[in-house]
Amino acid sequence: MSDTVRAVLLGVFTLGSCVWVGGYVAIAVVARVATRTLEPAQRVAFFRGLGRSYLLVGGSALVVALGTGAGLASDHAGDRGLVLATVAVAAALIVSLVAGAGQARRMTRLRATALTARSDEPLARRVQRGARAATLLRATIGLLSLALIALGALLAT
Repeated sequence: MSDTVRAVLLGVFTLGSCVWVGGYVAIAVVARVATRTLEPAQRVAFFRGLGRSYLLVGGSALVVALGTGAGLASDHAGDRGLVLATVAVAAALIVSLVAGAGQARRMTRLRATALTARSDEPLARRVQRGARAATLLRATIGLLSLALIALGALLAT
């Protein structure tokens, strides 16, 4: 691959990665503020809208980063271990994102149900367990994203 093509791929990879990770961090900040300032019903509606909106922006950025990362990886066919590690982390990230989307939908429904229920202790415990699982899943997605960026940077050298 020519130096020009490599530079363009690296620039687009960097931009896609920045949008993906920056949006991910921004959502974490927004989530903390929304949890402190919005009523539960407002939070459910807010995060439903935010998730749908961010899917377009963040999802597009991730696709761009993965696509350009694949282009950079194709130039490293001789470094099979690095390429395989990158593909494995990318696959784990995609699986985690699909699981996260499903988990977010379940939590939205569960929280909406909890808002209408009165003093339902088992339901409240399910919401708490789901929230802990969501936190763990978000942390996993964040770590996989950072690992993928690091691997992409190694592939760019």
